[in-house]
Amino acid sequence: MSNLELPVLGQDDAVACCSPMVREPLGEESAADLAKMFKALSDPVRLRLLSLIASHEGGEACVCDLTGPFDVSQPTISHHLKVLREAGLVGSERRGTWVYYWVLPAALAKLSALLQAPAATVSAGGAR
Repeated sequence: MSNLELPVLGQDDAVACCSPMVREPLGEESAADLAKMFKALSDPVRLRLLSLIASHEGGEACVCDLTGPFDVSQPTISHHLKVLREAGLVGSERRGTWVYYWVLPAALAKLSALLQAPAATVSAGGAR
């Protein structure tokens, strides 16, 4: 039996050991989906919006709570929220006249799992 066939004790499955990028190359569809998420997060306003939503009390924020901290117009904030929603990073729901947003945990988990480096490649200095 080769060592590739040996089970790793203390782990439920092989996914826990390595990020998807380390296990195998990304497929075309996965790369396109992930690129859309990363592109949405590449804008500082959208990154801050995601952070504000995620850290808001109760895990969701009204659009009325998201316009104050930025030096951009309300329509610009709405555009950025639309980009985050279309990238699959946030969910939303209209309640009366306001729209509420929340971060989609599965999307963050997907990004996190992709970027997670295997423990064997991380040295004390943070680089290999």
